[in-house]
Amino acid sequence: MTLARVTRSHGRAAVLARLQATSERRRLGNLKIMARDERSVTPQSEDFSAWYNDVVFRADLVDRGPVRGSMVIKPYGYRIWELLQADLDGRIKATGHQNAYFPLLIPQSYMEREAEHVEGFAPELFTVTHAGGKELEEPLVIRPTSETIIGEMMAKWISSHRDLPLLLNQWANVLRWEMRPRMFLRTSEFLWQEGHTAHPTAADATAETMLALGLYQDVAVEAAAMASVPGEKTPGERFAGAERTFTIESMMRDGRALQAGTSHFMGTNFATAFGITYTSESGTAELCHTTSWGMTTRMIGALVMTHGDDKGLVLPPALAPYQVVVVPIGRGEQAAAVSSAAAVLAATLQRAGIRTHVDDRPQLSPGFKFNDWEMRGVPIRLELGPRELAAGTALLSRRLSYRQPDAAKEAIPLERAPDLLAAELAAFQAMLAQRAADFRDDHTVAANSWPEFAAGVAVGWVLALHCGEQACEDEIKTETTATARCIPLAGEPEQGPCIRCGKASAYGKRVIFARAY
Repeated sequence: MTLARVTRSHGRAAVLARLQATSERRRLGNLKIMARDERSVTPQSEDFSAWYNDVVFRADLVDRGPVRGSMVIKPYGYRIWELLQADLDGRIKATGHQNAYFPLLIPQSYMEREAEHVEGFAPELFTVTHAGGKELEEPLVIRPTSETIIGEMMAKWISSHRDLPLLLNQWANVLRWEMRPRMFLRTSEFLWQEGHTAHPTAADATAETMLALGLYQDVAVEAAAMASVPGEKTPGERFAGAERTFTIESMMRDGRALQAGTSHFMGTNFATAFGITYTSESGTAELCHTTSWGMTTRMIGALVMTHGDDKGLVLPPALAPYQVVVVPIGRGEQAAAVSSAAAVLAATLQRAGIRTHVDDRPQLSPGFKFNDWEMRGVPIRLELGPRELAAGTALLSRRLSYRQPDAAKEAIPLERAPDLLAAELAAFQAMLAQRAADFRDDHTVAANSWPEFAAGVAVGWVLALHCGEQACEDEIKTETTATARCIPLAGEPEQGPCIRCGKASAYGKRVIFARAY
């Protein structure tokens, strides 16, 4: 029967149900193949890159797109993004910013107005030269970022000091050609938010830059349970066209760094290029000072690599699609009673604000379900069988126990489940944040000699003094593949010789160097 005939006879809902069932059968088939393979996930200690690839696919987060470097974010992975997006969006709006949307296609001439900007992005641009069967008079660039198109609009919208500050944010996709794609971490197309603001003074714009950096730090620590370090980029690592770039850097479980969010003070560079001016109170024409800042779907990759283990994904409750999964266990006449009780329990937890899912797939064994949800990183699993039902309890299992052997299953009373599980989830979130911070601190060293530096960046982060010269920074990268990640905002004042060349240090404090994604 053709799809059209099925649609006519059974309706759209039936078609979607059939397609979803087919997709689930395929996923389960893959999981069963994995279950027969003792090495279903490559151990982190053996090959961290292979482990990461295993997890993002087998935890059902993503699939490869049809175009090289593209990805399909599957519902489970996209739900993580939705939760992070909602958290960050609320923080952005609470500080007075408004969401807007700007075109995907940008005239090529816009990109060429700010020389450093176009030079920085030229190798990554996707360009449209034909449309409607004809060659375009001017090529169009698919946005790699939106400073240029938003700068053009700001110039139209701002005329007086009364129009400032202009606080805009956009949730969108961008495209940048990627030579070595990796799911979530480096793909040609990705999702993000990009804040763009205009201010009357450099001081106001700098304060905005730091406000945005603080929002990212709060999201990373409070929602994602990551141990991020805020700091300023060295000149060689700045965003193209920015006067200053700030970042939050996070350590992954292989000791590498990942840039999780950036905030840029643009000065008057883009205001000059696009004519973003305002009339001051004294009546003179002045250039605006602008900022831009962004956080992307690479945060999903950061979650995987910050918290995951050899069993698969580990999710902080704040960003877990399901915070609790209930697995009903029962056969025959017992199955109906247990399933009914599981549904009641789930409804009770959902009313208490706990994202809960009942795994009632009849074709799968309980053990298979346990392994499946471990792979997918659900913080808490509840088992409910005839024995538990008779006792008025459920068996609780945590996805991870830190600094102790995995705890045995624990019986909790059903009548107290909402309060007990809320406390468990809060404790799990805090535990992951502490675990990430401890891991970062345990793998960070202060180096005062080149041998110490080389040994340190091979396994983690190194704090070292640096002369600030680009040639020296490039030499360090060539020798060790490590780059200057940031000058920590909280770093202690210190002077001394550069770790590599011996010249006087330039930043008045130590710089974090690390291999990075």
